[in-house]
Amino acid sequence: MHPLVQNKHDLVSVGDAIGNVVLDGKHPRGWWIGFLAGFAMLQVLAISVAWLFYMGVGIWGINVPTAWGFAIINFVWWIGIGHAGTLISAILLLLHQKWRTSINRFSEAMTIFAVMCAGVFPLIHMGRPWFFYWLYPFPNIAGMYPQFRSPLTWDVFAVTTYFTISLVFWYIGLIPDLAALRDQARNKWQRIGYGLLSLGWRGSAIHWRRYEKVYLLLGGLSTPLVLSVHTVVSFDFAVSIVPLWHATIFPPFFVAGAIYSGFAMVVALAIPIRHWYKLEDLFTDHHMDIMAKVMLATGFLVTYGYFSEIWMAWYGHSLYEWGTTIERVFGPYGWSYWALIFFNCAFPLVALWSRKVRRSEFWLEMVCISVLIGMWFERYVIVITLTRDQVPTEMRELLPKKQGGGGGHSIMENAP
Repeated sequence: MHPLVQNKHDLVSVGDAIGNVVLDGKHPRGWWIGFLAGFAMLQVLAISVAWLFYMGVGIWGINVPTAWGFAIINFVWWIGIGHAGTLISAILLLLHQKWRTSINRFSEAMTIFAVMCAGVFPLIHMGRPWFFYWLYPFPNIAGMYPQFRSPLTWDVFAVTTYFTISLVFWYIGLIPDLAALRDQARNKWQRIGYGLLSLGWRGSAIHWRRYEKVYLLLGGLSTPLVLSVHTVVSFDFAVSIVPLWHATIFPPFFVAGAIYSGFAMVVALAIPIRHWYKLEDLFTDHHMDIMAKVMLATGFLVTYGYFSEIWMAWYGHSLYEWGTTIERVFGPYGWSYWALIFFNCAFPLVALWSRKVRRSEFWLEMVCISVLIGMWFERYVIVITLTRDQVPTEMRELLPKKQGGGGGHSIMENAP
């Protein structure tokens, strides 16, 4: 049995170690480098969005048959990342997996910010984001209501519900921690602020009893969202009739990919925090090993999804499915497909078999970054499929010249 905390820490020393990170106000050089890099990229985003609002969504290439999907690529990628917080906190809580306690707080926070980042892309894609409330069925004299047969409308309700439950779940879980920060605070304003946020928590038996009931209830509500939200996101593609999109494997395929990328992002954030703040006793090599094994398992599920797509396109004898598959793998954007296979399958699934890699900060960080790149390419490959129109003249080189044995001519034989 591996200890969850090393070097014989007790509750007081663990509280002091975590409290000092928040209350000390002194951050290592690596934290400042990461903060300044993130802040600089945020300014680039703000300038880009301001320019887009001034000029219009046309500068985004939204009128190009394939470039319009760039927003969907990033939206699905961020939603997938946001699944890890709920998975770690809710499902592992219900399964009584105590190792989650070392990583659940910042994985929940990562979920909140990931869903916020995901929400930016549909809003910008709308062109007039100040009318976003039209997506909700509110009473109005014009009688304009959302099209409930559209999966994009389902996204609005699924993601909004997911964000609300995740936010409440995150805050309820933080109440004892906020109370601990209140008790450790070094000045009056900190004590007042954390005191208000901790809602009068005193750590009594009745407080813990009510806390555990509410926490388990929210965990039970959050668990179906892990499956439902990304399933609804997959319907953006699966309910269409586009070759390689219209597939029943998309919902479980997307859920497995979400867990894969979500765990990768959690570990990619946890390793620098562990290294910079000297938290190796709290986020141990054993925690890294467990999370790497989860990534290994979900990575094989994702790889099975890639194999299934190719197999069903070949076995189904659909000319358009197989032609689109050949285009995806060997066409002008074939490089992105092979980048996906390398970053998502070849490198991570080979590396994670090694126990040394799973327990190495450097190599596990490289594997996690590889997975995040690969999962972005997965979404890119799905959307870039639209480079080929599905009209017969565009598929001419893939169609047979003659059909059957009676000398019947193909309808494409005399195509211009």
